[in-house]
Amino acid sequence: MIRFLCAALVAAFALGTPALSQERETLGYGRLVNNDSFGDVRDRWQTGSVSSSRVRGYGWDGMLPERAFSLIEYRVGSQLVAPDNLRQPAAGDRPYGGAISLGVHTHFARGMTEFAAGLDLVFTGPQTGLGEFQTAVHDAFGMKPPARAVLANQIGNAVHPTFVGEAGSSLTLGGRTVLRPFAELRWGVETLARVGADLTIGSVGQGELLIRDAVTGQRYRAVHERVPGFSYVVGGDIAYVDESAFLPADRGFALTDSRSRLRAGVHWQGEKNAAFYGVTYLSEEFQAQPEGQVVGSFRLQLRF
Repeated sequence: MIRFLCAALVAAFALGTPALSQERETLGYGRLVNNDSFGDVRDRWQTGSVSSSRVRGYGWDGMLPERAFSLIEYRVGSQLVAPDNLRQPAAGDRPYGGAISLGVHTHFARGMTEFAAGLDLVFTGPQTGLGEFQTAVHDAFGMKPPARAVLANQIGNAVHPTFVGEAGSSLTLGGRTVLRPFAELRWGVETLARVGADLTIGSVGQGELLIRDAVTGQRYRAVHERVPGFSYVVGGDIAYVDESAFLPADRGFALTDSRSRLRAGVHWQGEKNAAFYGVTYLSEEFQAQPEGQVVGSFRLQLRF
């Protein structure tokens, strides 16, 4: 499966870009906020992240274009990981870490197979300023901020070029029910191979471009129609992780043999406004992690 995905992505990119006889236009925006405050309310491990996408292309007719680079997604993200206790971490718990990413991705189709591929630059360490940001937020809300020793021991400054590739296929099961199995490769700040599936029941999201969030696997709407309705989503995946900059081997961290995610959520689209809420169970990521966690995902779109 991994070799097939690599070969398919290389072949698709080799076909080149379309002729620039038409100007690109902005097709849509997407974003998703994840936080364990929306889940098990423990402020630990995968404690918070944000994904945001701006999509430009030559138009949208409800289908992915056949050529790579016809549709371009500009992606910005941030991520905070932390030990279970921000003041006095247990021995062997994961180090504090912040990351900010900037990326360019493309989405296209070959027959029944949908592809997404792109590159991110992921900046880690104190240079991101996320430690100071979390400290300011905690101070503002009367919460205990990360201890100075925790911030001093955080993941160091680095820039990680990261490739992300996904292949999937949307299978209509009848009515408004769609099953989408997929395979994903990531190489860079984390290197892993993942397989999974998502099931959507409802009209919202059909004929739209949805972007997969890196932390939870939830798919958020980026190019969409304002057709009122609901959709309910469930999904899951399992990954083999080769290495992670957030859990460096030279600090003695041993990764778990596999990493799994189980998720569910609901999309709502009104006449003008839209919302999404989802929950995701994340299994243990390193051997010393005693249990998994639940994080929540939220998006609210208001139009006046």
